Amino acid sequence: MRKRKGTPGPDESESDAPSPRNSEAADSSSKTDQPESEGAADGSEDAEAKSAKGFGSAGKPFAKTSFHHGLYAGIGLAVAYVLFISVEIALPFLIIIVVSGFLAIGLNPLVVRVQRFGLPRGLSVAIVCLLVLLILCGGIVALVPPIMTEGAAFVEALPSYVQDLAQKGWVQDLIQRFDLQEKLTSALAGIDSDTVFNAAGGLATVLGVAVTSVFNTVMIVLLTVYFLVAFDRLKGGFYRLLPAPRRERAKKLGDEMLAKVGSYTVGALGIGLTAGCSSFVFMLAAGVPYAYALAFVVAILDLIPQIGATLGAVVVTLVGLTVSIWVAIACVAFFVIYQQLENWLIYPTIMRRSVKVSDLGAILGLLIGTALLGIVGALLAVPTVAAIQLIVREVYIPRQDLA
Repeated sequence: MRKRKGTPGPDESESDAPSPRNSEAADSSSKTDQPESEGAADGSEDAEAKSAKGFGSAGKPFAKTSFHHGLYAGIGLAVAYVLFISVEIALPFLIIIVVSGFLAIGLNPLVVRVQRFGLPRGLSVAIVCLLVLLILCGGIVALVPPIMTEGAAFVEALPSYVQDLAQKGWVQDLIQRFDLQEKLTSALAGIDSDTVFNAAGGLATVLGVAVTSVFNTVMIVLLTVYFLVAFDRLKGGFYRLLPAPRRERAKKLGDEMLAKVGSYTVGALGIGLTAGCSSFVFMLAAGVPYAYALAFVVAILDLIPQIGATLGAVVVTLVGLTVSIWVAIACVAFFVIYQQLENWLIYPTIMRRSVKVSDLGAILGLLIGTALLGIVGALLAVPTVAAIQLIVREVYIPRQDLA
């Protein structure tokens, strides 16, 4: 029979009719495709909403040409120059802060020992500061009466000293040979208003330096007391700035560095005490007057590395001149020998035991610190060397071993 067009046969009807499995798969695929299309539509709507609310989508980055590299380099140089000028201007105040922090770290072990008696931190700081003040006042009380007595005696005897000196034959020969009397007369006659104003300007400069020194001293004292009171809080705040995984190790290293600074302070006090005691014994044997007061001066000045013993030697030698020239020569000889022993034997030995710094490291640190920052650099040299050695031993070398 002939089939009509469009009427499927039995085989075609069975093959074209959808099976239950195919219908279920189609339904599931349509269901899974529907959330994806809905999610894509929602994402596009969110992106459009964000771009509508914001400032638009970000464009492509600028091309980094040689001009941009030069511009960035110029900006970096300008920032570095501004930082350099800022540090140079603020250097005196930075030195005050560093010295105050150094003194606070050095006095902190004494405060901690006082706290062990059950006293609060503020009261312990007050007791330590009062003890330091009493020591300084004791030294001043020992120094002022001899200075006043000797100064008054010198002023009274000055005319006779000048008269006796003028009658010396060698002085008269010098006056005649170099025509000193005529030069002195012409110099006195040449004094005018400009000379007086210049002298007044020099006096004003000296007064300015004195006022600045007093201000710096007061600031150092106040900052030292503040650092001592807030020592634990400042230390804890600094450690909190570090990443948490490294905080514990950094805390141990920092506490060890602070302990070394405290040990350095104890060692420096021991060196000053050694200098004062040895000078006291020598001055008693040589008959130098006011041995106790001068020994205190030598002990205080000897806290300054390298040049402290020299300053003490100048003071003691000038006092020895009041006795005789031979006593002054003996003072010079004693302090020359002692300074060599201190620089090359006493100082390195005590610092090696207290701070655990090698002799060569202590000497090189003192030389470099003195060349960079003068007296302040000399004071900070040994603790800095100790901190560098600790970092190299505990951080750098273990990393190199694991590399």
